[in-house]
Amino acid sequence: MTMQTNGITVSTATHAPLWRIRLRLAWRSFKSSWATFAESPVGLIGLGVIIFFGLFALAHPILMHTVWDSATYDPQMGYDMEIAFHPAAPSVRHLLGTDPLGRDVLSQLMYSTRYEFVLGILSAVVTVVIATTIGAVAAYYGGLIDAFLMRLADLVIMVPFLPILIVLSSFTEVGMFELALLIGLLSGFGGNTIVIKSQALSVKVKPFIEAARIAGGSDFHIIFTHLIPNLLPIALLYMMFVVTSAIFSEAVLSYFGLTTIKMSWGIMINTAQTQGYLLRFDTWYLLIPASLAITLLCAAFYLVGRALDEVVNPRLRSR
Repeated sequence: MTMQTNGITVSTATHAPLWRIRLRLAWRSFKSSWATFAESPVGLIGLGVIIFFGLFALAHPILMHTVWDSATYDPQMGYDMEIAFHPAAPSVRHLLGTDPLGRDVLSQLMYSTRYEFVLGILSAVVTVVIATTIGAVAAYYGGLIDAFLMRLADLVIMVPFLPILIVLSSFTEVGMFELALLIGLLSGFGGNTIVIKSQALSVKVKPFIEAARIAGGSDFHIIFTHLIPNLLPIALLYMMFVVTSAIFSEAVLSYFGLTTIKMSWGIMINTAQTQGYLLRFDTWYLLIPASLAITLLCAAFYLVGRALDEVVNPRLRSR
């Protein structure tokens, strides 16, 4: 805006607040990244499947409070008294049938979806926090600190992931949050740390890092204000693969009865197995829905991760 003062034009324009400038730059970056992501059909398919499962999970409490009777459709304690024998085949009353304990399979499937999301996201967050911090510290300091942290990562990589979870689950009670923490710790100290550290080495030599050091910035300030924020894109990429690993690991542990989780897709398969209905073709509804849900959701996060790889890594973008 300008104004006339004694025949002289004076500009009254003020600078935009810093937060608004950052928000504008973030929005511009998001639009550019989304345009690249949208060019990948597999990424859009994976995102569509994830959104479907998200809506699938949100629909369960709505149905429980509006349509379904909790005494019949409760995923843990429900029992249909009107059906003489269980498991019952799919019908209008039970679209995916009932399990050997008389509980609605569809209700169990929907109820378990929210916990699969919670488990995957918590595991991914723990992994990203640990892997990004350790990778940045190792790259910034180098020397003995780098050698120690990388040898620790090598040790974790050498140990089989799933057998370690099975052994730990046999020694202590493992619920949803404990399992998410274990998966996050093992993934955070493992291969993800090495990948992020290699990316941190390329960021460390950027001019703005040297400028921050010359300006008197402390190591803590440089690492957490300049180094780690530039590692977040690749860290978020590997979050997708951690979610896939977490869902699969939970299904395996629950199938073997090694968790204290009350209801999940793995427990649904475990119930069919313990009751003797696992490999019977006439009771396919006890195995196929949960197995298909595990496969689809794991595949969806993997496909989104592959599409995000093209966004994060410019060399993979289509030219």
